[in-house]
Amino acid sequence: MINFNYETDFELGAEMLFSNWISAIIFSEDREEGEINFIFCDDDYLHKINLEYLQHDTLTDIISFDYCEGNFLHGDVFISVERVAENAKEFNVSFENELKRVMAHGILHYCGYKDKSKDDEVLMRQKENEKIEMFHVEQ
Repeated sequence: MINFNYETDFELGAEMLFSNWISAIIFSEDREEGEINFIFCDDDYLHKINLEYLQHDTLTDIISFDYCEGNFLHGDVFISVERVAENAKEFNVSFENELKRVMAHGILHYCGYKDKSKDDEVLMRQKENEKIEMFHVEQ
């Protein structure tokens, strides 16, 4: 089950489309969907989590806590919509595209993809792009 929670004024809208897309990503990686919570927040909220749980005194766009059990994906994905908006400007992409990238990124971590080395980062970007292409709006 995919859940969306809001700790800021931002609202995703079209939650069912995003939920179906996240489910499709999970299925495409031969994984099973457990309970995944997306928590949308601001920079301050995510910064506090970064300090408290990771001891990192930096701003970030996403922090994901992995509670996966075997092939079943479970976790909490915290996303700073402020960072997403800033990154969208910096990379000259739409807010929605950057948001999809970050959401896919969290799920891909649960699927075992890393981004610490240069090779891992290249593969992660390829997978993010592949998963963004899976998002379809029903007409």
